[in-house]
Amino acid sequence: MTISETITKLAQQKNLTDSEFIALLSTDVYDNLLHTTADKVRRQIYGDEVYIRGLIEFTNYCKNNCYYCGIRCGNSVIERYRLSKQEILECCKEGYGLGFRTFVLQGGEDPFYTDDMICDIIHEIRTTYPDCAITLSFGEKSKESYLSYFQSGANRYLLRHETANNNHYQKLHPIGMSLENRKQCLFNLKEIGYQVGSGFMVGSPFQTLENIVEDLRFLQDLQPDMIGIGPYLAHEQTPFAEYENGSMLLTLRLISILRLLFPYALIPATTALGTIDQNGRELGLKAGANVVMPNLSPVKFRKLYELYNHKICTGEEAAQCRGCLERRVKSAGYRIVTNIGNVKR
Repeated sequence: MTISETITKLAQQKNLTDSEFIALLSTDVYDNLLHTTADKVRRQIYGDEVYIRGLIEFTNYCKNNCYYCGIRCGNSVIERYRLSKQEILECCKEGYGLGFRTFVLQGGEDPFYTDDMICDIIHEIRTTYPDCAITLSFGEKSKESYLSYFQSGANRYLLRHETANNNHYQKLHPIGMSLENRKQCLFNLKEIGYQVGSGFMVGSPFQTLENIVEDLRFLQDLQPDMIGIGPYLAHEQTPFAEYENGSMLLTLRLISILRLLFPYALIPATTALGTIDQNGRELGLKAGANVVMPNLSPVKFRKLYELYNHKICTGEEAAQCRGCLERRVKSAGYRIVTNIGNVKR
């Protein structure tokens, strides 16, 4: 079977054999055909609409020591911060005025924020902005904690599994962290009723194409509503500081593959793509992505939430520059919409 035939099969059957996935991932000769096919599928379901989410990075403290992450607890150089409830609400107020109807509360796994504190913040946002979605993204919690957030008004939860291969997972994380627990968290979230997002880094240290196929298989089992991937980007204050960054081209290829595997999915053109290439997010949209997440965090803290080196944190990725972002999205052939942007299964 030729690669073009493989792409046609993927679009029609929403599946491939492992060897067919490997063949498709291994060549860039057919990227244009792959991206065009994925964009056609995306437009059939979502048209030219791009959903915007207001990202609020509310803490860069984290109890974990993941080897790839700039806010790992072992980084003694980073300046730490936490947003108060009032500061978070101010971000929401500004975002709502700018047209955002989804707020994403993202942070490290910071024990400072108790479940009661989180539930209070969620309840206040839900009461003040009943027409908005509330997305959470701060790691592994108990099923009881997830349930309490959901009952307080949260709608969505983002938790990248990062790798579905246990041996690879152990190379990226310290002893005490468990891939089994991470996967269980995702299934717990689905059972509770969240719209669930997962995903993985592309080109992380020790990753093989076979690992990526395992990631795709896990996502087929999970059937998430949202899938976030981005190129691995190194941070100088981690054990992986000297490892090469992931490939933008492979990331774009995977966005298209994910669109064909999961036509309904909400797939962001990530900040990491915009960091590795100034046109990365526009290319992500053309490859099949349909979400962008501008930053609503207070300007003085944006550079401190540095998961990787050289993260873009001012200018056109900022929520305040709606006009800039709209022009960039329009230049790629799409348009920003301000509705809540639910998944269309």
